[in-house]
Amino acid sequence: MRIALVGDRSPSVRSHVRIPGLLEALRERDGIALDPYWIPTTDTDGLERFDGIWMVPGSPYASEDGAVHAARTAREHGIPFLGTCGGFQHMLLEYARNVCGLDVAHAENQPDDLREFLLTPLACSLAGHEGAVDLEPGTRIEQIMGRRTTIEAYICSYGLNEDYKQLLRRHGLVFSGHAADEGAVRVAELPGHPFFLATMFQPELWGDGTRPHPVISAFAAAIARHAVRPAVPANSAAR
Repeated sequence: MRIALVGDRSPSVRSHVRIPGLLEALRERDGIALDPYWIPTTDTDGLERFDGIWMVPGSPYASEDGAVHAARTAREHGIPFLGTCGGFQHMLLEYARNVCGLDVAHAENQPDDLREFLLTPLACSLAGHEGAVDLEPGTRIEQIMGRRTTIEAYICSYGLNEDYKQLLRRHGLVFSGHAADEGAVRVAELPGHPFFLATMFQPELWGDGTRPHPVISAFAAAIARHAVRPAVPANSAAR
């Protein structure tokens, strides 16, 4: 099962360093062996050939367009997708542009852009912080975690401009996790998709790195289901 790790790999990004160990833990603990390919954001064509797409932290990415394209590929092709930190931000950017029809920008990528910003600086940076996240009952993230509140780690300074929250929601996106102290969005997911979930926190930093976070395990399980899905006959649409 091939998984695309979309991001500009760097030994200075803690999550990037941890991911190989987490993939090995998935193989040993969950029996799910994933074949990872690191894909730079400058080279995201052809991702429809993968069984899963994980847009990893490390923004600002080398190519905003490439990151947006990766999220769109996963959404439109029904490929299991996990976006963490920068992946969360660019999943929202893709959805706003290509589903909601908004001409919006990301303040980290284009601080001098004249368009309105979908992603804006947080009032207080979460870099290096942990915080409680309240999970909406009945959502995928709440079912994955098996509880209503979780404590998660962040290395993040940009989040959703809450002025756009209701518009995104009206177009089908579900905001399933919010900061316990201020109510700001921390998790987004898309119902009806095999797995399309993004977190502002970094599940890669959970624990000591020897066990995958439940979100990562659930993502891997979705990839396994996707990889063994039955083939659809070419003429099935005509029946």
